[in-house]
Amino acid sequence: MARLFLFGGKGGVGKTTTSAATAVWLADSGLRVLLVSSDPAHSTSDSLGVEIGSTPTPIEGVEGLFGLEMDPESKISSVLPKLGDMMNNMGSSGGMGGLGSLSMMLDPNAKQEMEEMRSEVQTSDMVIPGLDEALAFDELLRHVEDPTWDVIVFDTAPTGHTLRFLSLPELIEAWSDRLIRMMRVSGGLRSMLFGRKESDSMKEELERFRRRVLHVRRVLSNEDITSFTLVTIPERMGINETLRAHESLCEYELPVPNCLVNRVTPEFEHPFLMNRRNSELERIAELSEKLSEVDVATMELMDDEVVGLERLRDVGVRLYGEVKILDDSLGPHPIGKALKHSIHRGMKKEIIGNTERIFLHYPGIKRDELSLRSHEGVLFVGLNGREREVATQVPTKASLVKAKLENDVLQLDIPLTDE
Repeated sequence: MARLFLFGGKGGVGKTTTSAATAVWLADSGLRVLLVSSDPAHSTSDSLGVEIGSTPTPIEGVEGLFGLEMDPESKISSVLPKLGDMMNNMGSSGGMGGLGSLSMMLDPNAKQEMEEMRSEVQTSDMVIPGLDEALAFDELLRHVEDPTWDVIVFDTAPTGHTLRFLSLPELIEAWSDRLIRMMRVSGGLRSMLFGRKESDSMKEELERFRRRVLHVRRVLSNEDITSFTLVTIPERMGINETLRAHESLCEYELPVPNCLVNRVTPEFEHPFLMNRRNSELERIAELSEKLSEVDVATMELMDDEVVGLERLRDVGVRLYGEVKILDDSLGPHPIGKALKHSIHRGMKKEIIGNTERIFLHYPGIKRDELSLRSHEGVLFVGLNGREREVATQVPTKASLVKAKLENDVLQLDIPLTDE
């Protein structure tokens, strides 16, 4: 599984620059990297100086780097579509929310309760706080579970959005209770209108979505998969918000090994700049003291804005040192100068005699979460029900593949001959 790097903090502190510079540096070191952003302002495209879209897009000028800008708000209408249709149908014109003369099948008390609950759960209520973040993280998980990526770098929205997502499962429970009560009260009438099968699928879709959110939260709290770097600036508001964000992230057990204090005033012999720098250093010292278990790094303000690949490479050198090509082993590969990480490659292939051996790194995986099958010579590895093709040298039958899971690495031995 790819290692997931998240960069978060308040708006305007340099998260996009830091994440983009990290992604460029990692790709330059020989890794296959996906840079993901959920920022609707498309600042990642601006930072790279290239247009990227809603599917992984190769970044010209950086071999191995792909960019992806998600638009979760545009996907909201596709989430729980059956429930959305139900709400729209029950909220259309004509007494009892569009049920018309069929409302006579309910006694007065049931009518009143159904009207009250319908007013509580309009389609607009489906856009509950954190839903757009849930869509972003759910889409992100699809890529995290894809071992063809070595590293995924996620430029998150401001930290408040991430925290809103982390509280989403509890919100969904309260939210879904109202929907389920409505479905229970409508009872046989609902089944007449939508069919029993359709009715059951609404409940199943809701529960499926909730389970996916919980799964994403487990992934984010797994230090073998996820590393969250807080980015801030040396000003009182930035420091205070960083401390609050760290406390909240720890409550959800998200691993936060690094914090970067960005845009520190350089050292010059000028009274104004000296005074400002001294004040900033005091705040950084306070931050380091209160975040005793976090590596607090600093980066000085640069003499020009950071836009384009070469400027991002300059930032990457400041953060991680000169680029060195990593060997082709799975790792772990320790990297870093100001910011420090440990990286595993997602996949490695080698030929040993008449056998193709493929290593897939799945940190934290359980044996019963994996599956292996083939179809018309194409090999598929499944993880938690999501299958992905694994390219092989020759057409392959799953029954002939020897599979072994050890230390989070799935080893596949594929015969290259029929002998």
